[in-house]
Amino acid sequence: MSKPKGSLLEIFKASTKLGLTSFGGPVAHLAYFKDEYIDRKKWIDDKTYADIIALCQFLPGPASSQVGIAIGMLRGGFLGGLVSWFGFTVPSILILVLFAFMYQSFDLADAGFIHSLKVVAAAVVLHAVIGLGKKLTPDRPRILIAMVAAAVLLLYPSAWMQLLIILAAGLLGWKMFSNLQESKVQPFPVTFSKKVGVGALSLLTGLLIVLPILARNIDHALMQIFDTFFRVGSLVFGGGHVVLPMLEREVVPTGWLNANEFLAGYGMAQAVPGPLFTFASYLGTMIEGVSGALVATAGIFLPSFLFLLAALPFLNELRKRPAFQGVLTGVNASVVGILLAAFYDPVITSSVENGGDFALAAFLFALLHFFKVPAWAIVLIGLAGGTIINLL
Repeated sequence: MSKPKGSLLEIFKASTKLGLTSFGGPVAHLAYFKDEYIDRKKWIDDKTYADIIALCQFLPGPASSQVGIAIGMLRGGFLGGLVSWFGFTVPSILILVLFAFMYQSFDLADAGFIHSLKVVAAAVVLHAVIGLGKKLTPDRPRILIAMVAAAVLLLYPSAWMQLLIILAAGLLGWKMFSNLQESKVQPFPVTFSKKVGVGALSLLTGLLIVLPILARNIDHALMQIFDTFFRVGSLVFGGGHVVLPMLEREVVPTGWLNANEFLAGYGMAQAVPGPLFTFASYLGTMIEGVSGALVATAGIFLPSFLFLLAALPFLNELRKRPAFQGVLTGVNASVVGILLAAFYDPVITSSVENGGDFALAAFLFALLHFFKVPAWAIVLIGLAGGTIINLL
């Protein structure tokens, strides 16, 4: 096990700077990380950074957050990873928790800007579907997996069906794509022993088994919140935008939030820096106040730490296995279909109510997709556009 190379204070300063300034979503976050951690501070080299990104793309959870955590771990051990996550994530958490309280305290449900945020969400999700589709479904077999996944989820919408789709796609990927994967990969510097990795994976597996049992037998909102968000954080492949459909299936049908409250928070999450997974902090606040925010945030991010602790010691072996890569190829294709289904329901069904909404959503999508306008600016333009449409 290698010794930490840097102080926790320097990790905290660097990650907090990024947490306050990293607008634009996961791809933009990776560019910010490269500029700060590799080009400016030279904590790791370009090849190591590329290997970290590859690992985090393979794992469930928020890829950009996991990259930041992994860099913190390489720089300062486990505590370095924790500090790196804290600095990058907390600014976004605080903003979204405050927004949730404003939503509840000032009865914003019927406010015009809330509807504009839902239209913004439509443009952003469509952009994410197309971007992921180009990357994860470049051929006909993977396009077919995505389309079937979308159709099945629209016909039988539930969190369990989404999980079954992911498992089935993984099996298809193993059968169809294992012989197409690269077998030669570069070695990765390991910072944790394999015993730590086994322990983390055992804890993750145990929690996935035990938490649903506890949630069914303990009638307490916080227990149910932690179970829900831990399960989502453990099973969401594809990063930030893909968390939308799984969370919607968990919190809207149960009555914790309605579709309007859900999409308003999702739209607001586009305007803040840091990881999109802090959307969970907004949802937790809406469900159970500050305690709900803390539990939901801990639940959705804890799997990221456990996955990294489990994966880093075994990365060299796993990435050499074509079967492992094939499974993830199939899973990633299904992710596109899951997000496509969410684009229709709840995004389109809850946001586009008339021709004005459609025109605004199309305009915002064009700015985002073709003119590369950053997501936070899209939110501001969407709010202004919605106000103008309401005045006409």
